[in-house]
Amino acid sequence: RSLGYSEIITYSFVSPGIFDMIRLPENAPERNTLKIQNPLGEDTSVMRTTALPSMLDILSKNSAYHNKAAKLYEIAKIYVPVEGEVLPEEPKILVLGAYGADQSFFSIKGELDAIISGLRLNKAVYTAVSDNPTYHPGRCAKLSIDGVEVGYLGQIHPLTAKNYGIDSDVYCAEVNFTKLFDLRQPEPTYVP
Repeated sequence: RSLGYSEIITYSFVSPGIFDMIRLPENAPERNTLKIQNPLGEDTSVMRTTALPSMLDILSKNSAYHNKAAKLYEIAKIYVPVEGEVLPEEPKILVLGAYGADQSFFSIKGELDAIISGLRLNKAVYTAVSDNPTYHPGRCAKLSIDGVEVGYLGQIHPLTAKNYGIDSDVYCAEVNFTKLFDLRQPEPTYVP
């Protein structure tokens, strides 16, 4: 909130069509979902394995209402099936989404650095990624801390943005918040 983001809350039930909207390949592990036995409809027939489509949906609604800029975040659960288990893993994911005149790859990277510092984590390492189809190939990075991959950030690919009806540059980050807490440094000790 202190970085200017407003919180959103979205549904965990999604459509299987979200994976095509964010341009994931047919063999992507995120397509392995938990199917709802008695869904209300096709739009709510699976549990989400990524929170990014929900963020893009809300950003597209803001864009459709002619909001010139938006900075939104969500701490959302995703549901990852575990082979041989009845219950899925349910990590919390921090999703940031922003568009507007002041937004760039470097602004969202700086905001992530501020969050990481505030959580008492070691410095993040950003590695360029060009094979993530959801993001622009020249403006995407993988985020790692202490050698552990924790997420992605960058500019959403123009074709992905077009699928959501967004005609401006959109920047997003999706970070495994559960992993971040596992990587935190010990509580600081204070002396008089």
